[in-house]
Amino acid sequence: MEKKKLLLFDDDKQLLEMITMILESFGYLVAVSSTSHDVIEKVNEIQPDLILMDNWIPSIGGIEATQLLKNHQEFNRIPVIYLSANKDIQSLAKQAGADDYLEKPFDIIDLENIISKRLY
Repeated sequence: MEKKKLLLFDDDKQLLEMITMILESFGYLVAVSSTSHDVIEKVNEIQPDLILMDNWIPSIGGIEATQLLKNHQEFNRIPVIYLSANKDIQSLAKQAGADDYLEKPFDIIDLENIISKRLY
């Protein structure tokens, strides 16, 4: 079976490294980006099966980046899981048009469960 590709947008370099190692240990291929201004180009290049999107990612932010994806005919079916430490993450994810959300800090098992739910 071909490995699923995940694309993670977050500006926290340590978090990117940690989540990459964890997700690769679960058998995923992981690509990362610490900015969101080129979200369409990145998604076109990587062709991910699922996207993890941080709320506070420079330069356009997670809401606008997710909206760009969800309004793009070619990429609007890719599941986007919204990540944020904001307590109003549910409303932020809804405003962005994300498929699901996970509040930071999150449990690794919860992350794996939400990814699996959206991929399979």
